[in-house]
Amino acid sequence: MLSAIKNSFQPLGINTKQYGDTRWWIGMLLVIVLAGVAIALSKLPIMQTAQFSSLTIGIVVGIIVGNSVFSRIATRTDVGVDYAKSILLKAGIILFGFRITFAQVAGVGWEGLLTDVVMLLGTFILAVQLGKRVFKLDEQTTILIGAGSSICGAAAVMATEPAIKAQAHKVSVAVATVVVFGTLSMFAYPIMFDYMGLSEHAYGIFVGSTIHEVAQVVAAGTAVSANAADTAVIEKMLRVMMLAPFLVGLSFWQSKKHAKTNNNVHGGEQKAGITIPWFAVLFIVASGVHSLSVIPQVATSAVVWFDNILLTIAMVALGLRTHVGAIRQAGIKPLLLALCLFLFLTLGGYAINIGIAELF
Repeated sequence: MLSAIKNSFQPLGINTKQYGDTRWWIGMLLVIVLAGVAIALSKLPIMQTAQFSSLTIGIVVGIIVGNSVFSRIATRTDVGVDYAKSILLKAGIILFGFRITFAQVAGVGWEGLLTDVVMLLGTFILAVQLGKRVFKLDEQTTILIGAGSSICGAAAVMATEPAIKAQAHKVSVAVATVVVFGTLSMFAYPIMFDYMGLSEHAYGIFVGSTIHEVAQVVAAGTAVSANAADTAVIEKMLRVMMLAPFLVGLSFWQSKKHAKTNNNVHGGEQKAGITIPWFAVLFIVASGVHSLSVIPQVATSAVVWFDNILLTIAMVALGLRTHVGAIRQAGIKPLLLALCLFLFLTLGGYAINIGIAELF
């Protein structure tokens, strides 16, 4: 019976043997304490004004500690840190689904759905083409920046990391680009509103379909009106929900590519086995459960609060495994790619929003 319970954890990648390891407990204690520091810092007025979430602060705190004292204790904490970076990250993505309902998705209608689909595909395809052909970036960095820009910022970067088994410093680079250009969008969009010729509803759809982070969408929408903010958040939540099919599609694409590479190297024809990211599927299940309203609002709020803690812990762990030298070695090219995507989201997104609105 006990072995059956242990085996049930395997699809999620959970190794139950590690719980008895001292390195697991000390590592978990380390990331929890640092996450607590990040959450406390996020409550400061200056951080709330700048819309810096505990996730963003968490990875910065992790990088600072990871490039100073962590090297001395890494061998005694590595199991717990890596657990937080992988398993807790996946758990956090699953619980992220409790922020979304299918009714919210229906609220923006076909116009909002089509806008999000076009923006997501357009941004990600542009990222892959520019990253590989123009900036000569490695595939992992390109995919991570593309995912963060096209879907939901740091959360999308974190969710994509286990799907492509990306290195920690590449995740940190991608998150940094999201913070820079998402913050710029947050301040620029309200200033541009008077010159756009958009209604508050249309502005909300534009904001939700083009700005990186949920918190940044809230800030940019609220700066214009409550109505614009409501529409922007719903549109953004629809975009967030596309994370699951995006990850499944990405996994299928990666499997086909690896199979083709193996065929060229070893000869013969090999089938491409798709690795389904189960945490992405469970993310949709969580959204479905939330949509049924079977869980009291108080409990849902508690789940969202706990989810924020899990994601912050995961970001701290990613930061601890990030070496500044690797980020420095990446150079300016990732930032230039993110800049191009920002311009596409802003200028191209405005044109696409106008065009799709004309269809409806």
